Amino acid sequence: MSDNRKQVSVPCHCSVKSADKDLDGQMVFEEFVNYLQDHEKDLKLVFKSLDRRRAGKIYSKEIMESLQDLGVHISQQHAEKILQSMDKNGTMTIDWNEWSNDLLLQPKENNIPEITLYWKHSTLFDVGENLMVPDDFTTEEKLTGMWWRHLVAGGGAGAVSRTFTAPLDRLKVLMQVHGSSSNNMCIMSGLTQMIKEGGMRSLWRGNGMNIVKIAPETALKFMAYEQIKRLIGSDKETLGILERFVAGSMAGVIAQSTIYPMEVLKTRLALRKTGQYSGISDCAKKMFRREGLGAFYKGFIPNMMGIIPYAGIDLAVYETLKNSWLEKCGTKSTDPGVLVLLGCGTVSSSCGQLASYPLALVRTRMQAQAMMEGSPHMTMSGLFKQIIQTEGATGLYRGLAPNFLKVIPAVSISYVVYENLKMSLGVKSR
Repeated sequence: MSDNRKQVSVPCHCSVKSADKDLDGQMVFEEFVNYLQDHEKDLKLVFKSLDRRRAGKIYSKEIMESLQDLGVHISQQHAEKILQSMDKNGTMTIDWNEWSNDLLLQPKENNIPEITLYWKHSTLFDVGENLMVPDDFTTEEKLTGMWWRHLVAGGGAGAVSRTFTAPLDRLKVLMQVHGSSSNNMCIMSGLTQMIKEGGMRSLWRGNGMNIVKIAPETALKFMAYEQIKRLIGSDKETLGILERFVAGSMAGVIAQSTIYPMEVLKTRLALRKTGQYSGISDCAKKMFRREGLGAFYKGFIPNMMGIIPYAGIDLAVYETLKNSWLEKCGTKSTDPGVLVLLGCGTVSSSCGQLASYPLALVRTRMQAQAMMEGSPHMTMSGLFKQIIQTEGATGLYRGLAPNFLKVIPAVSISYVVYENLKMSLGVKSR
Protein backbone atom coordinates (compact mmCIF):
# COMPACT_ATOMS: atom_id res chain seq x y z
CA MET A 1 0.00 0.00 0.00
CA SER A 2 1.62 3.26 -1.13
CA ASP A 3 1.97 6.28 1.12
CA ASN A 4 0.22 9.26 -0.55
CA ARG A 5 1.23 11.78 2.11
CA LYS A 6 2.97 14.88 0.77
CA GLN A 7 6.64 15.03 1.63
CA VAL A 8 8.71 18.17 2.01
CA SER A 9 12.50 18.44 1.89
CA VAL A 10 13.98 20.26 4.90
CA PRO A 11 17.52 20.95 6.17
CA CYS A 12 18.82 18.05 8.27
CA HIS A 13 19.07 19.77 11.67
CA CYS A 14 18.59 17.88 14.94
CA SER A 15 15.69 20.14 16.01
CA VAL A 16 13.94 19.39 12.69
CA LYS A 17 14.62 15.68 13.15
CA SER A 18 12.69 15.80 16.43
CA ALA A 19 9.58 16.72 14.41
CA ASP A 20 9.94 13.59 12.26
CA LYS A 21 7.49 11.49 14.27
CA ASP A 22 7.75 8.27 12.23
CA LEU A 23 11.58 8.48 12.12
CA ASP A 24 11.73 7.70 8.38
CA GLY A 25 14.27 10.46 7.69
CA GLN A 26 11.70 12.62 5.85
CA MET A 27 8.98 14.98 7.02
CA VAL A 28 5.47 14.94 5.65
CA PHE A 29 3.73 18.29 5.12
CA GLU A 30 1.69 17.99 8.35
CA GLU A 31 4.83 17.34 10.42
CA PHE A 32 6.57 20.32 8.79
CA VAL A 33 3.64 22.67 9.53
CA ASN A 34 3.55 21.51 13.18
CA TYR A 35 7.30 22.07 13.44
CA LEU A 36 7.00 25.63 12.07
CA GLN A 37 4.11 26.46 14.43
CA ASP A 38 5.99 25.16 17.50
CA HIS A 39 9.20 26.89 16.43
CA GLU A 40 7.36 30.20 15.82
CA LYS A 41 5.90 30.06 19.37
CA ASP A 42 9.41 29.57 20.77
CA LEU A 43 10.75 32.46 18.67
CA LYS A 44 7.98 34.77 19.96
CA LEU A 45 8.83 33.91 23.56
CA VAL A 46 12.54 34.54 22.95
CA PHE A 47 11.82 37.82 21.12
CA LYS A 48 9.67 39.05 24.05
CA SER A 49 12.37 38.11 26.58
CA LEU A 50 15.00 40.05 24.57
CA ASP A 51 12.75 43.08 23.94
CA ARG A 52 13.24 44.56 27.41
CA ARG A 53 12.07 48.06 26.44
CA ARG A 54 8.82 46.61 25.04
CA ALA A 55 9.44 48.71 21.89
CA GLY A 56 8.86 45.88 19.44
CA LYS A 57 12.56 46.01 18.54
CA ILE A 58 15.77 44.47 19.88
CA TYR A 59 18.87 46.63 20.42
CA SER A 60 22.52 45.52 20.80
CA LYS A 61 22.51 46.49 24.49
CA GLU A 62 19.55 44.17 25.10
CA ILE A 63 21.45 41.30 23.47
CA MET A 64 24.41 41.98 25.80
CA GLU A 65 22.18 42.10 28.90
CA SER A 66 20.33 38.90 27.99
CA LEU A 67 23.57 37.02 27.43
CA GLN A 68 24.96 38.33 30.73
CA ASP A 69 21.93 36.84 32.50
CA LEU A 70 22.97 33.50 30.99
CA GLY A 71 26.54 33.92 32.25
CA VAL A 72 27.92 34.85 28.81
CA HIS A 73 29.82 38.15 28.64
CA ILE A 74 30.39 39.71 25.20
CA SER A 75 31.61 43.11 24.03
CA GLN A 76 29.44 45.83 22.49
CA GLN A 77 31.18 45.16 19.16
CA HIS A 78 30.33 41.45 19.32
CA ALA A 79 26.68 42.23 20.16
CA GLU A 80 26.50 44.60 17.17
CA LYS A 81 27.85 41.85 14.89
CA ILE A 82 25.07 39.51 16.06
CA LEU A 83 22.51 42.25 15.47
CA GLN A 84 23.89 43.14 12.00
CA SER A 85 23.63 39.49 10.90
CA MET A 86 19.81 39.77 11.21
CA ASP A 87 19.27 43.50 10.55
CA LYS A 88 18.08 43.70 6.93
CA ASN A 89 17.17 47.43 6.74
CA GLY A 90 20.27 48.94 8.39
CA THR A 91 18.46 50.45 11.42
CA MET A 92 20.79 48.68 13.94
CA THR A 93 17.68 47.11 15.49
CA ILE A 94 15.82 43.83 14.89
CA ASP A 95 12.04 43.84 14.55
CA TRP A 96 9.78 40.76 14.69
CA ASN A 97 9.75 40.23 10.91
CA GLU A 98 13.56 40.28 10.69
CA TRP A 99 13.83 38.01 13.72
CA SER A 100 11.33 35.39 12.48
CA ASN A 101 12.51 35.47 8.84
CA ASP A 102 16.11 34.90 9.89
CA LEU A 103 15.48 32.14 12.45
CA LEU A 104 12.30 30.33 11.43
CA LEU A 105 14.08 27.68 9.36
CA GLN A 106 17.23 27.73 11.49
CA PRO A 107 17.73 25.00 14.12
CA LYS A 108 16.46 25.95 17.58
CA GLU A 109 19.93 25.39 18.99
CA ASN A 110 21.09 28.71 17.50
CA ASN A 111 18.64 30.78 19.60
CA ILE A 112 20.40 32.86 22.25
CA PRO A 113 18.75 31.27 25.35
CA GLU A 114 19.60 27.79 24.02
CA ILE A 115 23.30 28.52 24.72
CA THR A 116 22.79 27.42 28.32
CA LEU A 117 21.49 24.02 27.18
CA TYR A 118 24.83 23.28 25.50
CA TRP A 119 26.89 24.39 28.47
CA LYS A 120 25.25 22.43 31.32
CA HIS A 121 28.03 20.54 33.04
CA SER A 122 27.36 19.69 36.68
CA THR A 123 24.57 17.27 35.69
CA LEU A 124 26.76 15.85 32.95
CA PHE A 125 30.16 15.32 34.60
CA ASP A 126 30.83 13.05 37.56
CA VAL A 127 34.41 12.90 38.80
CA GLY A 128 33.51 11.29 42.14
CA GLU A 129 32.99 14.58 44.00
CA ASN A 130 29.53 16.18 43.79
CA LEU A 131 30.60 19.70 44.79
CA MET A 132 29.86 21.62 41.58
CA VAL A 133 27.31 24.45 41.42
CA PRO A 134 24.06 22.91 40.09
CA ASP A 135 22.85 23.67 36.57
CA ASP A 136 19.92 26.00 35.95
CA PHE A 137 16.92 24.47 34.20
CA THR A 138 14.68 26.50 31.92
CA THR A 139 10.98 27.07 32.68
CA GLU A 140 10.11 24.77 29.76
CA GLU A 141 12.29 21.96 31.19
CA LYS A 142 10.60 22.31 34.58
CA LEU A 143 7.06 22.35 33.14
CA THR A 144 7.64 19.36 30.85
CA GLY A 145 9.39 17.29 33.53
CA MET A 146 12.66 17.20 31.59
CA TRP A 147 14.58 18.41 34.69
CA TRP A 148 14.13 15.15 36.62
CA ARG A 149 15.05 13.12 33.53
CA HIS A 150 18.31 15.08 33.31
CA LEU A 151 18.98 14.39 37.01
CA VAL A 152 18.17 10.66 36.67
CA ALA A 153 20.41 10.39 33.59
CA GLY A 154 23.18 12.23 35.47
CA GLY A 155 22.80 9.95 38.51
CA GLY A 156 22.92 6.80 36.38
CA ALA A 157 25.97 8.09 34.52
CA GLY A 158 27.66 8.88 37.83
CA ALA A 159 27.02 5.35 39.14
CA VAL A 160 28.59 3.75 36.05
CA SER A 161 31.49 6.22 35.98
CA ARG A 162 32.29 5.74 39.68
CA THR A 163 32.17 1.95 39.33
CA PHE A 164 34.66 1.97 36.44
CA THR A 165 37.08 4.29 38.28
CA ALA A 166 36.55 2.81 41.79
CA PRO A 167 40.01 1.13 42.01
CA LEU A 168 41.72 4.51 41.47
CA ASP A 169 39.38 6.16 43.98
CA ARG A 170 40.17 3.55 46.64
CA LEU A 171 43.89 3.88 45.89
CA LYS A 172 43.60 7.66 46.40
CA VAL A 173 42.03 7.12 49.86
CA LEU A 174 44.76 4.62 50.85
CA MET A 175 47.50 7.03 49.76
CA GLN A 176 45.85 9.93 51.61
CA VAL A 177 45.69 7.95 54.88
CA HIS A 178 48.73 5.63 54.79
CA GLY A 179 51.10 7.53 52.50
CA SER A 180 54.05 9.24 54.16
CA SER A 181 57.69 10.16 53.52
CA SER A 182 58.74 6.75 54.93
CA ASN A 183 55.98 4.83 53.09
CA ASN A 184 56.15 6.34 49.61
CA MET A 185 53.26 4.41 48.06
CA CYS A 186 52.95 4.74 44.28
CA ILE A 187 50.13 3.73 41.92
CA MET A 188 51.50 0.29 40.98
CA SER A 189 52.64 -0.67 44.49
CA GLY A 190 49.31 0.49 45.91
CA LEU A 191 47.24 -1.56 43.44
CA THR A 192 49.48 -4.61 44.01
CA GLN A 193 49.11 -4.24 47.79
CA MET A 194 45.30 -4.08 47.52
CA ILE A 195 45.12 -7.20 45.31
CA LYS A 196 47.48 -9.16 47.59
CA GLU A 197 45.44 -8.27 50.69
CA GLY A 198 41.94 -8.97 49.35
CA GLY A 199 42.03 -10.12 45.73
CA MET A 200 40.60 -8.33 42.69
CA ARG A 201 37.23 -7.65 44.40
CA SER A 202 38.97 -5.57 47.05
CA LEU A 203 39.65 -2.89 44.41
CA TRP A 204 35.96 -1.96 44.61
CA ARG A 205 35.68 -1.63 48.41
CA GLY A 206 33.61 1.41 49.34
CA ASN A 207 32.11 1.73 45.85
CA GLY A 208 28.65 0.52 46.95
CA MET A 209 28.33 3.37 49.46
CA ASN A 210 29.74 5.82 46.90
CA ILE A 211 26.90 4.91 44.51
CA VAL A 212 24.15 4.79 47.15
CA LYS A 213 24.81 8.42 48.16
CA ILE A 214 24.38 9.79 44.61
CA ALA A 215 20.54 9.84 44.65
CA PRO A 216 19.94 11.59 48.01
CA GLU A 217 22.79 14.06 47.48
CA THR A 218 21.64 15.04 43.96
CA ALA A 219 17.99 15.40 45.01
CA LEU A 220 18.79 17.42 48.16
CA LYS A 221 21.20 19.68 46.31
CA PHE A 222 18.72 20.43 43.51
CA MET A 223 15.83 21.14 45.92
CA ALA A 224 18.02 23.32 48.16
CA TYR A 225 19.35 25.24 45.14
CA GLU A 226 15.83 26.00 43.87
CA GLN A 227 14.67 27.16 47.33
CA ILE A 228 17.75 29.36 47.86
CA LYS A 229 17.19 30.96 44.44
CA ARG A 230 13.72 31.99 45.64
CA LEU A 231 15.08 33.25 48.97
CA ILE A 232 17.61 35.53 47.30
CA GLY A 233 14.66 36.97 45.43
CA SER A 234 15.78 36.22 41.89
CA ASP A 235 12.90 36.07 39.41
CA LYS A 236 15.24 35.42 36.49
CA GLU A 237 15.24 32.04 34.74
CA THR A 238 19.03 31.82 34.98
CA LEU A 239 21.14 33.44 37.70
CA GLY A 240 24.23 35.60 37.35
CA ILE A 241 27.64 34.09 38.17
CA LEU A 242 27.88 35.46 41.74
CA GLU A 243 24.27 34.48 42.53
CA ARG A 244 24.89 30.97 41.16
CA PHE A 245 28.04 30.61 43.27
CA VAL A 246 26.28 31.71 46.48
CA ALA A 247 23.17 29.58 45.87
CA GLY A 248 25.22 26.59 44.68
CA SER A 249 27.66 26.70 47.61
CA MET A 250 24.81 26.95 50.15
CA ALA A 251 22.95 24.08 48.45
CA GLY A 252 26.16 22.02 48.56
CA VAL A 253 26.57 22.69 52.30
CA ILE A 254 22.96 21.60 52.99
CA ALA A 255 23.26 18.43 50.89
CA GLN A 256 26.68 17.49 52.30
CA SER A 257 25.54 18.11 55.90
CA THR A 258 22.64 15.70 55.40
CA ILE A 259 24.51 12.86 53.70
CA TYR A 260 27.87 13.30 55.46
CA PRO A 261 27.58 10.07 57.53
CA MET A 262 27.55 8.26 54.17
CA GLU A 263 30.87 9.95 53.27
CA VAL A 264 32.43 8.66 56.50
CA LEU A 265 31.07 5.16 55.89
CA LYS A 266 32.47 5.19 52.36
CA THR A 267 35.96 6.04 53.69
CA ARG A 268 35.80 3.39 56.42
CA LEU A 269 34.62 0.71 53.95
CA ALA A 270 37.35 1.66 51.47
CA LEU A 271 40.03 1.31 54.17
CA ARG A 272 38.72 -1.90 55.75
CA LYS A 273 40.72 -5.11 55.84
CA THR A 274 39.35 -8.46 54.66
CA GLY A 275 36.66 -9.70 57.05
CA GLN A 276 36.55 -6.52 59.13
CA TYR A 277 32.98 -5.62 58.11
CA SER A 278 30.34 -7.79 56.46
CA GLY A 279 28.67 -4.81 54.77
CA ILE A 280 27.42 -1.22 55.09
CA SER A 281 25.02 -1.85 58.00
CA ASP A 282 27.63 -3.88 59.93
CA CYS A 283 30.17 -1.06 59.53
CA ALA A 284 27.63 1.54 60.75
CA LYS A 285 26.67 -0.58 63.81
CA LYS A 286 30.28 -1.20 64.87
CA MET A 287 31.18 2.48 64.45
CA PHE A 288 28.21 3.57 66.56
CA ARG A 289 28.95 1.04 69.36
CA ARG A 290 32.65 1.85 69.61
CA GLU A 291 32.78 5.58 68.87
CA GLY A 292 29.27 6.97 69.28
CA LEU A 293 27.30 9.27 66.99
CA GLY A 294 30.18 11.76 66.68
CA ALA A 295 32.14 9.24 64.57
CA PHE A 296 29.76 9.88 61.66
CA TYR A 297 30.75 13.58 61.56
CA LYS A 298 34.54 13.36 61.81
CA GLY A 299 36.17 15.63 59.24
CA PHE A 300 32.94 17.60 58.82
CA ILE A 301 34.53 21.07 59.10
CA PRO A 302 37.27 20.62 56.43
CA ASN A 303 34.67 19.01 54.19
CA MET A 304 32.36 22.05 54.43
CA MET A 305 35.30 24.43 53.97
CA GLY A 306 36.33 22.57 50.82
CA ILE A 307 33.01 23.25 49.10
CA ILE A 308 33.72 26.98 48.61
CA PRO A 309 37.10 26.77 46.79
CA TYR A 310 35.93 23.76 44.73
CA ALA A 311 32.62 25.27 43.61
CA GLY A 312 34.05 28.77 43.14
CA ILE A 313 37.10 27.81 41.08
CA ASP A 314 35.25 25.19 39.03
CA LEU A 315 32.56 27.76 38.14
CA ALA A 316 35.04 30.58 37.47
CA VAL A 317 37.30 28.48 35.22
CA TYR A 318 34.36 26.93 33.35
CA GLU A 319 32.74 30.34 32.71
CA THR A 320 36.09 31.81 31.59
CA LEU A 321 36.67 28.96 29.12
CA LYS A 322 33.06 29.15 27.93
CA ASN A 323 33.19 32.92 27.34
CA SER A 324 36.57 32.61 25.61
CA TRP A 325 35.19 30.00 23.20
CA LEU A 326 32.01 32.01 22.53
CA GLU A 327 34.06 35.18 21.90
CA LYS A 328 36.23 33.42 19.32
CA CYS A 329 33.86 30.88 17.75
CA GLY A 330 30.35 31.85 18.93
CA THR A 331 29.56 33.83 15.75
CA LYS A 332 29.81 30.65 13.66
CA SER A 333 27.87 28.29 15.95
CA THR A 334 26.59 28.19 19.53
CA ASP A 335 27.23 24.42 19.64
CA PRO A 336 30.67 23.88 21.21
CA GLY A 337 30.85 20.21 20.22
CA VAL A 338 31.71 17.23 22.42
CA LEU A 339 35.48 17.78 22.63
CA VAL A 340 35.20 21.44 23.68
CA LEU A 341 32.51 20.63 26.25
CA LEU A 342 34.47 17.70 27.73
CA GLY A 343 37.71 19.71 27.67
CA CYS A 344 36.22 22.70 29.52
CA GLY A 345 34.53 20.43 32.09
CA THR A 346 37.69 18.39 32.69
CA VAL A 347 39.93 21.45 33.15
CA SER A 348 37.48 23.29 35.46
CA SER A 349 36.85 20.17 37.61
CA SER A 350 40.58 19.48 37.89
CA CYS A 351 41.26 23.08 38.98
CA GLY A 352 38.47 22.88 41.57
CA GLN A 353 39.87 19.61 42.95
CA LEU A 354 43.42 20.96 43.05
CA ALA A 355 42.32 24.01 45.08
CA SER A 356 40.33 22.01 47.66
CA TYR A 357 42.59 18.90 47.78
CA PRO A 358 44.49 19.68 51.04
CA LEU A 359 41.14 20.05 52.85
CA ALA A 360 39.90 16.79 51.28
CA LEU A 361 43.04 14.97 52.46
CA VAL A 362 42.72 16.27 56.04
CA ARG A 363 39.00 15.33 56.02
CA THR A 364 39.84 11.75 54.95
CA ARG A 365 42.52 11.39 57.64
CA MET A 366 40.13 12.63 60.32
CA GLN A 367 37.48 10.15 59.12
CA ALA A 368 40.00 7.30 59.35
CA GLN A 369 41.76 8.18 62.66
CA ALA A 370 39.90 5.61 64.76
CA MET A 371 40.97 2.80 62.38
CA MET A 372 44.68 3.55 62.82
CA GLU A 373 45.96 1.87 66.00
CA GLY A 374 48.15 4.06 68.18
CA SER A 375 47.32 7.17 66.17
CA PRO A 376 46.36 10.21 68.29
CA HIS A 377 43.03 11.90 67.52
CA MET A 378 43.95 15.29 66.12
CA THR A 379 42.01 18.39 65.13
CA MET A 380 41.99 19.88 61.63
CA SER A 381 44.65 22.50 62.45
CA GLY A 382 46.73 19.90 64.29
CA LEU A 383 46.74 17.60 61.26
CA PHE A 384 47.73 20.44 58.92
CA LYS A 385 50.69 21.33 61.19
CA GLN A 386 51.77 17.68 61.54
CA ILE A 387 51.69 17.01 57.79
CA ILE A 388 53.63 20.19 56.91
CA GLN A 389 56.25 19.55 59.66
CA THR A 390 56.84 15.87 58.82
CA GLU A 391 56.20 15.74 55.05
CA GLY A 392 56.30 19.32 53.81
CA ALA A 393 53.69 21.01 51.63
CA THR A 394 53.72 18.08 49.16
CA GLY A 395 52.28 15.88 51.93
CA LEU A 396 48.98 17.76 51.53
CA TYR A 397 48.73 16.40 47.97
CA ARG A 398 49.26 12.66 48.56
CA GLY A 399 46.98 10.61 46.32
CA LEU A 400 46.68 13.41 43.77
CA ALA A 401 48.12 11.25 40.93
CA PRO A 402 45.38 8.54 40.97
CA ASN A 403 42.82 11.28 41.58
CA PHE A 404 43.80 13.11 38.36
CA LEU A 405 44.33 9.83 36.52
CA LYS A 406 40.64 8.98 36.91
CA VAL A 407 39.32 12.39 35.75
CA ILE A 408 39.49 11.82 31.96
CA PRO A 409 37.98 8.28 32.01
CA ALA A 410 35.37 9.40 34.57
CA VAL A 411 34.29 12.38 32.46
CA SER A 412 34.28 10.36 29.21
CA ILE A 413 32.29 7.45 30.66
CA SER A 414 29.75 9.70 32.41
CA TYR A 415 29.23 11.68 29.17
CA VAL A 416 28.59 8.58 27.02
CA VAL A 417 26.26 6.97 29.59
CA TYR A 418 24.46 10.27 30.24
CA GLU A 419 23.73 10.80 26.53
CA ASN A 420 22.40 7.24 26.14
CA LEU A 421 20.26 7.38 29.30
CA LYS A 422 18.95 10.78 28.25
CA MET A 423 17.73 9.39 24.93
CA SER A 424 16.16 6.37 26.68
CA LEU A 425 14.26 8.73 29.02
CA GLY A 426 12.98 10.79 26.09
CA VAL A 427 15.04 13.92 26.69
CA LYS A 428 15.54 15.97 23.53
CA SER A 429 19.12 16.23 22.34
CA ARG A 430 20.77 19.58 22.78
